[in-house]
Order: sequence, then structure tokens, then C-alpha cells
Amino acid sequence: MEWYSNKDVGIFFDDVPHVGIRYTLPTMTKEEKRGIEKYPFICKKELCVELKDYKKNNIYKFTVPKGYCYDGASIPRIFWRVVGSNTDNRFLIPALIHDVLCEHHDYINNDRSFSTKVFNALLEASGVCSFKRFFMKNSVDCFQAMFCHWKKRSTNG
Repeated sequence: MEWYSNKDVGIFFDDVPHVGIRYTLPTMTKEEKRGIEKYPFICKKELCVELKDYKKNNIYKFTVPKGYCYDGASIPRIFWRVVGSNTDNRFLIPALIHDVLCEHHDYINNDRSFSTKVFNALLEASGVCSFKRFFMKNSVDCFQAMFCHWKKRSTNG
């Protein structure tokens, strides 16, 4: 199903993404509880993703496995009043896909710029206003450039 498309990016899922919240239980170990605190969100079913880069005429396909855990939108608490918290439901699907891309740069041929376009497109599809999208997109892109070890793409392709 087409989730979003514009002149630059096409985003397609095989089904509606199903994201859940993980909860700590009294019977869990401290390590299990810390894991849930760090990654409170979970992909509840396998999700096949197809991304199209219309500018470069590339198609990328990958699967988000059922049980994939992630932290939601990585928004520092100081910005929550302006942008919203990491638990804002409009951010959960964009954060899911973006986190997978940040962990697996090879899924999109190490194209950091394209990952940012995908993130922005997913935020738009989720109804996030243009100011918040601009702020989030640029913050994420700067963070990725400095700390996420994206490889430089080869000049061959």
C-alpha cells in the first residue's frame, strides 16, 4: 500500500504498521527493565517496506522484523514544549523506519540524505506541521552527520 509519495520519495508498506508500547513487569530483571526504558516501543508485526528515490531512480526493499524495539523520536526533553515528546503518536512510525535506516545504512546504499527525506515524508504523512518537520528533519540530519557513522557513498553509483 502506498503510504506517502511526492516528487522525491515514495513509501510503501505491505500492511498498516502496528506499533506497541512495552511495559515493565514486577517479575522482570533490572536488565530487562532497563532495556524497556531505553527502547519502550515495539513493532508488533513484520513490516515489509519499499522506498523509492524518484530523483535517483532507486528502489530499496527491506523488512522490519516483528519484535523490533526502538526508542521513538529522540527529542531532548528541553524541546518537548516546542516539538512534542518522543511518545507523540505522530512520531512513532517515522521514528520506527528512521531508526531501522540508521541501524542499517546499507538498506538505502548509505544515503543519509535520502534517509532524512524519508523521515520528513513520514512526518508529513503523519500530519506533523511544517515548522516541527523542519526542526526535526534538520536536527536529525545534523545528528546523523556527526554521530551515526554514515559511510561516504562511492562516486561510482
